[in-house]
Amino acid sequence: MLITIKNKDTLIIDDFIFKCSVGKSGIKTTKKEGDGVTPRGIYSIGKLYYRADRLKRPKVKILTKIIKKTMGWCDDPTNKNYNKEIKINNKVKHEKLYRKDSSYDCFIVINYNTKKRIPYMGSAIFIHLTENYNKTSGCVALKKKDFLILIKLIDKKTKIEIR
Repeated sequence: MLITIKNKDTLIIDDFIFKCSVGKSGIKTTKKEGDGVTPRGIYSIGKLYYRADRLKRPKVKILTKIIKKTMGWCDDPTNKNYNKEIKINNKVKHEKLYRKDSSYDCFIVINYNTKKRIPYMGSAIFIHLTENYNKTSGCVALKKKDFLILIKLIDKKTKIEIR
């Protein structure tokens, strides 16, 4: 299964076409930490993270993980855990995964810069939720109803092509 992002506002999977939003700086081949770019390319997908207090466990064919209050994603390029899930530590720059808003009630990791992590090349690239299609910091965002359809269609072999 292939998820395709095109025209900066369209996600296609199988016979479904969903409106989406991408990074405020658009889709580009070159990505740097904090630049607001959604990285162009073909990537595998990682785990589905979800808030158990806001969503019951999704029935999916990929690995899932419950988001806890102590979880973050390291976006400090100088840290050895750059672009990885971490336990929140005030000494390490990170993005909180347990948020007040609904953006990360459930999200899927896009495996961009996750295997051989290169500092400053970008971190925390996800498919997450949106309520208003505002541009993201580099992620792909979908309405919850569309996200819930998407996760039923994907499996661990699914790739995402961002054009």
